[in-house]
Amino acid sequence: MKIVVLDGYTCNPGDLSWDMFKEFGTIEVHDRTPESEVISRVKDAEVAFTNKTKLTKEVLLAAKKLKLIVVLAAGYDVVDIVTAKELGITVCNTPAYGSKGVGQMVFAHILEITNNVGLHSDSVKKGEWSSNVDWCYWHKRIIDLSGKKIGIIGYGNIGKEVAKIAEGFSMEVLPYDTNLNISLDEVFKQSDIITLHCPLIPETKEIINKQNIAKMKKGVIIINASRGPLVNEKDLVDAVKSGHVYAAGVDVITVEPPTEVTEYIACDGINITPHIAWASTNSRSNIINIAYNNVKAFTKGDSQNVVNK
Repeated sequence: MKIVVLDGYTCNPGDLSWDMFKEFGTIEVHDRTPESEVISRVKDAEVAFTNKTKLTKEVLLAAKKLKLIVVLAAGYDVVDIVTAKELGITVCNTPAYGSKGVGQMVFAHILEITNNVGLHSDSVKKGEWSSNVDWCYWHKRIIDLSGKKIGIIGYGNIGKEVAKIAEGFSMEVLPYDTNLNISLDEVFKQSDIITLHCPLIPETKEIINKQNIAKMKKGVIIINASRGPLVNEKDLVDAVKSGHVYAAGVDVITVEPPTEVTEYIACDGINITPHIAWASTNSRSNIINIAYNNVKAFTKGDSQNVVNK
């Protein structure tokens, strides 16, 4: 069996190993695969791993030997799963690999916004504490999380992990999902902090927009560690500049990587990290282990984590 990894660098830039897959045959690892080379790299493979490299209908039709696709992520929109099913190609994802890491990043953003660690550390390094007449100072207010209401939009594995952390800070959790009793409007209305953990579907695209922001408390904090297009970026910039939104912390944006420094990226009051909530060593190791188990199960005729049944 030949396994080809089309874009392995982000998952494993060299600190982990692909060697476990050699038990199934040969493995060919590419850090990245440009669109022009996808077909040539998968045409002789029985198994293909992808993270962000698109496996379109054209690619799948050319991949005559392909039997299994493993997406090195929970989301699998990079694969034409309809065509894959028609061709008898099994598509598996790697779910629930990093809920704890994403939850940690959510609170890294929340704590940076509420405690301003970076701002004050920089000020100390510039000598402001040394020249201060008082024994302490602060440039922005410090906000207690205890007693604050956190609205969690999307209450799957990650949303529940965020809730556990929030409860450790004595926060009140307002979870929203389609099978829960609280309405989305109530979450918008009551929450001091809103964090997004829902899938990107037509109903949730730009769920953070000027109409919904208007329903929120003045001074709300918004966190997005899910999908960039859940936020209308212009509307969020306007809300931060007006002061209706106190601050935002985002790990994802609409276009990744950005082609330029946009108004959204440059906006004071919006902290942005480069899509790294998933990227702890433990989380990335979990992805590789789940992928291994996906391949192993497939070879035994008992596929797991199949998304195109």
